[in-house]
Amino acid sequence: MPSCDDPDALLTEVQAAEFLNMSGRTLQSWRGRGRGPAHIQAGRAIRYRRMDLIDWIQRNTVSHHTDKKCGGRG
Repeated sequence: MPSCDDPDALLTEVQAAEFLNMSGRTLQSWRGRGRGPAHIQAGRAIRYRRMDLIDWIQRNTVSHHTDKKCGGRG
């Protein structure tokens, strides 16, 4: 059995949603639209690889950088 830190571990939809801190319905909606993290479909079973979730998080991380000191406006 893979450890909880195993990047190849397969997670259920519920586990993946918990990992991403979002609802399972959101993952279902994204799958239906061809969006969201990569998933594996074996028959009716949907699974997410932990490494695919982490990769999806990294690809969707937005950072805002500013050259202004103290983050001020103007």
